[in-house]
Amino acid sequence: MKKETLFARHVFLQSELNEGLTGEKSKIGTFLQEMLVHLANDLRLSHDIAEDIWSEALEQASQNVERIGREMLIDPTKQELPLAELDPYIRGIVRWLNVLGVHTISCCDGHNSRPAHVYFKNHLTNTQIRILKACTLPDVKVRIEGKRAGFYYNPGKVHKLLDIAERLFTLVKDPKNIIDLEAGFFKSKMIDLLSISGASGNERRFRNYLRKKLKSLTDYTYMDRAGNLLAYLYCGDGPTVLLSAHMDTVEEFESGRTILEEGTTLTSSKGILGADDRAGIAVILETLSRITKTNFNGTVKVALTVKEEIGCVGSRAIDPEFIEDVDGAIVVDRRGKRDIVASNGGVSFCSVGYGELFEEAGRLAGMNDWKMTPGGLSDAKVFASFGIPSVNLSAGYWNEHSELEVVDYKATYEMVKLVEGVLNHQLIPFKGENWVNMI
Repeated sequence: MKKETLFARHVFLQSELNEGLTGEKSKIGTFLQEMLVHLANDLRLSHDIAEDIWSEALEQASQNVERIGREMLIDPTKQELPLAELDPYIRGIVRWLNVLGVHTISCCDGHNSRPAHVYFKNHLTNTQIRILKACTLPDVKVRIEGKRAGFYYNPGKVHKLLDIAERLFTLVKDPKNIIDLEAGFFKSKMIDLLSISGASGNERRFRNYLRKKLKSLTDYTYMDRAGNLLAYLYCGDGPTVLLSAHMDTVEEFESGRTILEEGTTLTSSKGILGADDRAGIAVILETLSRITKTNFNGTVKVALTVKEEIGCVGSRAIDPEFIEDVDGAIVVDRRGKRDIVASNGGVSFCSVGYGELFEEAGRLAGMNDWKMTPGGLSDAKVFASFGIPSVNLSAGYWNEHSELEVVDYKATYEMVKLVEGVLNHQLIPFKGENWVNMI
């Protein structure tokens, strides 16, 4: 394993090789110097080092550092962290959390048999919770209760805590990396959706899967006569916003295919990928899971439609009572990135003002290149024909309906941030005088 990676996973900064190792030493300087002795200075050589050799040297070195006693609680804002005394699989997490301003007072790595935990000096802020969750893994669950965070890993998988330390260190290097970390976590959810086939007219299996998801994320879910999956979530008095994507793909997935990954791009080993419109559904599910953390007051309605690929059949036959009180619709079914489709063939889906709301949301989220553009046929055009101001937003896929289809899951995740911003900033108004001007 590369030395830089080992440093990140096991508590040290690589620059500390040449700092604080002479003269008056800090505890961490002493710790690192002792480890170098046990490595016979191999760390200064150019070749990489096996992690088990590194871990063994750390364990031996920890015995030669002045100790204050494991039972003592340390205030890291007043005293240096006694890193040599911390459990080996949790010390990296603890150090990088403290560097990031998330101050801890005690910890335990679970000793490969029970959940690990960290106790904090103060209750965590929303930003600190975001940092912690962004750095966890799909197979390590984090549960925050009061001033305690528990890390739940499968028996024998304590090394997963080192992966979390490595991820935390990327934020130490650059806090902006949080988007990449969150997108990586989001990727696993998207792959789950890309693993269930469902061509137009054969959406039943995928719909059943999504119905279970929506039951845990919304107040009420049902299927209308057309086969669309509909749901709503009440979040207070305010506008009713419709989030929509379609469940069908242009054809079934190839049997035995695999999802290939290169950078932030996913593609299929054979046949279509199905990101049109699994990506849009991933955006909606993620938005629902986060909405309680926003300032949104109103009702979110969800329409996951059938048979969009064969003429928007599902949206045209949607339950009219379900959409009669909708103030604005957000469809996520556009190729590419940063497009706000507000018209098709000279037919407007909404006013310029409604489209500009999404450009503004992009600016507020630090994405200034979201722009209105004309586009193709989608459920957004259908909802607009019912008198609902609508847009169709880019979901991060390209070359749909072909074997060259790809999706950039980071671009899809950025779509989540846009929709979240629209809701958080309460940009969509009630029906009424302002609503008339949005059609």
